[in-house]
Amino acid sequence: MANEHFKSDAVKEKTADTTTPKDNHLDALIISIGQFGTYQIINYVMLCLPIICNAFYSISYVFTASDVVHRCNISQCDNLNSRYIEPWVNFTIPENNGEWNACEHYAATSHTDGHCDTHYFNKSYQNSCEAGYKFRDTENTISTEFDIFCSDRWKLSMVGTVNNIGQFVGIPLGGYLADRYGRKLILVVMGVLSAVCGLARSFAPDYYSFLSFEFLDMAVGSTLFPTAFLLAIELVGPKHRVVAAMVISLTYGLAEAAMGYLASYILDWRVLLRVLYTPAILHLIFICYLPESVRWLLSQSREEDAIDTLRKVAHMNQRSLPKDQLNELIRTHRELLSHSEATDGHYSVRQISKALGLRIAQCCFLWFTNTLIALGLTLNSIGLSGNKFQNFSMTGFMQLPGIILGTLLMHRFGRRWTLSLFLSSCSILLLAMAFLEGDYPTLSWALYFLAKMTSTGSFMVLYFFTSEIFPTSCRNSLLSFCSMIGRFGSMLAPQTPLLIYHYKYAPHLLFAIFGLLSAVIAMFFPETANKVLPTTLEEARALDRSMPMKHPKVSEVSKTAV
Repeated sequence: MANEHFKSDAVKEKTADTTTPKDNHLDALIISIGQFGTYQIINYVMLCLPIICNAFYSISYVFTASDVVHRCNISQCDNLNSRYIEPWVNFTIPENNGEWNACEHYAATSHTDGHCDTHYFNKSYQNSCEAGYKFRDTENTISTEFDIFCSDRWKLSMVGTVNNIGQFVGIPLGGYLADRYGRKLILVVMGVLSAVCGLARSFAPDYYSFLSFEFLDMAVGSTLFPTAFLLAIELVGPKHRVVAAMVISLTYGLAEAAMGYLASYILDWRVLLRVLYTPAILHLIFICYLPESVRWLLSQSREEDAIDTLRKVAHMNQRSLPKDQLNELIRTHRELLSHSEATDGHYSVRQISKALGLRIAQCCFLWFTNTLIALGLTLNSIGLSGNKFQNFSMTGFMQLPGIILGTLLMHRFGRRWTLSLFLSSCSILLLAMAFLEGDYPTLSWALYFLAKMTSTGSFMVLYFFTSEIFPTSCRNSLLSFCSMIGRFGSMLAPQTPLLIYHYKYAPHLLFAIFGLLSAVIAMFFPETANKVLPTTLEEARALDRSMPMKHPKVSEVSKTAV
């Protein structure tokens, strides 16, 4: 049923736009040798590795640096065998909003003589936990191991902030390197370095060494997802590009959900890190088996390498490589680059900002909003009623229908309208949740995860949209730059729970305001549905019909976007 849907839409793509696969020589060649055959499937399976790794590493701090449920150890009552819940807790620990105070206990009178009775505790005075703590669960995080409680809790939230600072540094750096030196090389190097940093962090002797490796890990490993995503998109033909992006994104959501269940069984943060990071060493197999992007090779004028890769694709897919189409591809590609303003296949920052400055600014704001909402909803899910591991996994599972729905809608109605619809729907659901939570807690809980679903759909469309509106030679760099600006949103997200102390639904209102504003801004993007990927700045500008191409002669050649 789904395949028939995509087939019917593929026919519409051919008739909806004058730029057909016949005009686009590389896409036409990929169609001839197999758009999504055995070769692409094998490579997609390999690309699941960096996707899964990035899903683990970008959010693992939720469990490694999480606070644990605890109360004060009452020296007059507790012993080595006592538990978190004991009868004397009712008269020794103050209660706040239906929960026991984690950092204070009632002061004992000076003449208790070791007696544990309500008469020996003065409820008018409270003391800090000078005798240590009692824990509800057996979970071991850096909080319990490095003695981070109460007034030091800021250190736990700082881990999430440092994680996103690492992404802020690593994503644009990795994007630049991937555009300069190739997608394959960056996946191998960054994947292995990330494994080294993560395993080193599992042996951290203190908090600050843990924090240092958290930053280094994200500085080298945060580029895994955007690089793998672009390589996957550039690997297939136009007919299957949307489905290919959906498969990659579904893998990410499943990996995040799986980590929640994995963390519920592996309650020691050191062991959890070793289990999560050891598979990243497998990135070394990419040296022998993962191909470089043909589009990137052509953008760097490495025509022989591109031809060699196309021959391998044709052989594995059991297709023949048409020589006439191959010769036409090389000819038109050389002609296209000769009209391009890029120097040695690369544009200057001034050229890019002059041609696409407004589009980049819009894109950055939407990335900020999406990361703020998406990560904010994930982090706040742990504070919902119920099991925190299951709630976290639910946010991962809710990404799956969001991804599928986003794929179907943007394939059917275009990128712009779908992106705006998801952002506005997420905002409305959050406002409804805040309004209904008091009288309908179960319905409110459901609305929360529906909001997570729509935020994921928005992110899915935005990621795909960003990979389509920029030219090949700087696509990864600009995608990474927009994602880098989005890190400001993810840096802010861990702090949003603090707003609850001022107003219970303040985070929901914040997310809703940004979501509605971004829904409006999304409508000012050019529509990219049924369009080939642009190769040059001129083609990228031409996506917006209000911007004429600078070189009229290139208009015919531009149909051969690489």
